Amino acid sequence: MNAFITDITSTTPVMPVITPTQRRSLRALAHPLKPVVSISQKGLSETVLAEIERCLAAHELIKIRVYGHEREQRETLLAEVCTKLNAAPVQHIGNLLVVWREKPVVAEPVPAAPRRRAAPVLSKKAAAAKTDKAARSRKIVLGKPRRPTRT
Repeated sequence: MNAFITDITSTTPVMPVITPTQRRSLRALAHPLKPVVSISQKGLSETVLAEIERCLAAHELIKIRVYGHEREQRETLLAEVCTKLNAAPVQHIGNLLVVWREKPVVAEPVPAAPRRRAAPVLSKKAAAAKTDKAARSRKIVLGKPRRPTRT
């Protein structure tokens, strides 16, 4: 899925190539999707391209709705979007354009070391019980009697 068509004069990728099998599966995946970007009277502006870029980065596969353009204009819009954003055209039906671009592989962040938990805070009663238990377990040292226990 990482094949690209490259221009002979430059080494920058122009448009990814997808096989007919991949195109068929992407069309099936795009069927329930709603259009996320609309191209209207002002055409393909920089803000619309930026929005398409954000959507492709988040979703990989998007639908674009085109208003008020003839078929030839829609085809040129699809080609322009795909070349500018290094995306692959999947489908063009009526006023809907389907575009796909593989998400870039991002290295996973290294998880932080687990935090050590602090010792539990004891209530006065629990602290007293703990010291009494420790006092009872101590051996009698010559000349020093054990502390008396509470009853």
